[in-house]
Amino acid sequence: MNKKDTARFQKILEERRNELLTQATQTREQGLGFDEADLPDEVDLASTEAEQSMNLRLRDRELVLLKKIDKTTAKIKEGEFGICERCGEDISLKRLEARPVAELCIRCKEETERVEKGFAG
Repeated sequence: MNKKDTARFQKILEERRNELLTQATQTREQGLGFDEADLPDEVDLASTEAEQSMNLRLRDRELVLLKKIDKTTAKIKEGEFGICERCGEDISLKRLEARPVAELCIRCKEETERVEKGFAG
């Protein structure tokens, strides 16, 4: 991968990381708590609790993505970005454009998904 592509992906990752941190800060500032006295009935309370639960799951997913972004950024600095962690082959630019934090080439990823599907079924 050339330096221009690597720099482009570095910028994409930095921007996404900043977006995630901004969202986390906004969530913290807004607070996740609510006052049950403000909710007139059980349906409103249940709806609010379900929404809060969904927001927490989203934040957990964003934390996982943030860790992947940091790992990928470190790979860029080490000169290992775009290399499949399983087979050592290059990950295609098309795949990296779709998922810059990809750790596996498409062939290895498909193989992993087939194995996982076999365990799920």
